[in-house]
Amino acid sequence: MITLNQANLSKLPVAAPGYDRGHLTGGIVHFGLGNFHRAHQAVYLDRLMNLGKGHDFAIIGAGVMPSDARMRDTLAGQDWLYTVVEQSAGASEARVIGAMIDYLPPADAAAIIAKLADPAIRIASLTITEGGYFIDATTGHFDPTHPAIAEDGRNPAAPRTVFGMLVAGLAARRKASIPPFTVMCCDNIPHNGHVTREAVVETARHSDPALADWIAAHVAFPNGMVDRITPATSERERRMIREDFGIADDSPVFAEDFIQWVLEDNFPQGRPPLEEVGVEFVEDVTAWELMKIRILNGGHAVIAYPSGLMDIHFVHEGMQNPLVRAFLDKIEAEEIIPAVPPVPGTDLHGYYLKVAERCANPKIGDTIRRLCLDGSNRQPKFIIPTIRDRLAQGLTVQGLALESALWCRYCAGMTDSGAIIEANDPNWGRLKAAAQSAKTDPQVWLGMSEIYGETGQDPRLAEPFASWLDMLWRAGTAATLTAYLKA
Repeated sequence: MITLNQANLSKLPVAAPGYDRGHLTGGIVHFGLGNFHRAHQAVYLDRLMNLGKGHDFAIIGAGVMPSDARMRDTLAGQDWLYTVVEQSAGASEARVIGAMIDYLPPADAAAIIAKLADPAIRIASLTITEGGYFIDATTGHFDPTHPAIAEDGRNPAAPRTVFGMLVAGLAARRKASIPPFTVMCCDNIPHNGHVTREAVVETARHSDPALADWIAAHVAFPNGMVDRITPATSERERRMIREDFGIADDSPVFAEDFIQWVLEDNFPQGRPPLEEVGVEFVEDVTAWELMKIRILNGGHAVIAYPSGLMDIHFVHEGMQNPLVRAFLDKIEAEEIIPAVPPVPGTDLHGYYLKVAERCANPKIGDTIRRLCLDGSNRQPKFIIPTIRDRLAQGLTVQGLALESALWCRYCAGMTDSGAIIEANDPNWGRLKAAAQSAKTDPQVWLGMSEIYGETGQDPRLAEPFASWLDMLWRAGTAATLTAYLKA
């Protein structure tokens, strides 16, 4: 077995960087070095660097949580190298990624701000999860009153949030007459560039309204759509990288072989020529964004909660269950896909069939629990907007009401078999209490305004939701899905 580090690159039995990493220079500070970023943005950059281009856009990692130190220590021990294993149903292909050259000490605001102020940095990118943007579900906008944001407003020189650090970095550049970097969001949020812009501008407004106005006028926040199924790394994946490829890598990433990135071309200080490695640059990403968020991410929720309640562990096993697969097919065809506007050059049904194929890939090892994670942040972005749009058009939401009821039933904390569901949401305590109360009063669940907003009060959702929830408790998930499919 070969230990993964720079000295051993030439000895590895898999593809490795074909460029001189010693000549790379940092051009991107990235917040959130999780598996998705490392299997997506970093992979595109590695491909580009192998073409001899983009060597001045290497990635410098950054994190705002002390818990990020573990990832930093692991990658530092491997000279910032790690393996990505791309898996189709019939094959696995491994490659070592070398596009990252440093990782700033997590939560070290001074070091992060200093790097953001470096003129060589032209892009600050983010994958901080859907729940990291302080969005108020009632208004759909950034919540500037959140205690963490208010605290950064009181102490702008020592920020603790991503947005406070971005503001401080931009303030330092403005003071030094250095053009601002572009802020590039890579999270699964509708209009993610606009969302990030609002968060940064409003965070700045707490401490310096003039700076906020300058950011609004001069900083670019391109919208983008990103896509790749990337499970969490466990001991299973670390064992597979050792046994299947002979590499000792403490932080490998396993991902599907599908990858997509659609991005608005708004980078005033320049960008790497990523179109040469498959990134699609478009004038307006909205259509692609809605397609992905509603069909793929919404579809994940449709698979997740009935599977979780029926004690199904892996996503591909959920897709093998005839009730879950038929539920997904029906709700996509009848309620989700009709709520997606046309996408240039794309057949929406064909896109869905590809999504279903990807979810059924047994090599990925993606778990139902991961898909069920953080519903309080994901449902308001992936499911409820579709419900709201359909109701506005006078259309039914029977299937989406059932999906909401399944989420509610899941959050009660016990599967149909009686197995305990461990906490799986940042707001699990509140969700569990509301779900248990909803057993006798369903409106308790829909009354969570920070999640459902006014949509939860609409009887066209409330009535089928209550009926499905009652059936789930009385008859169980399999019988309820059967009843929906026969309707």
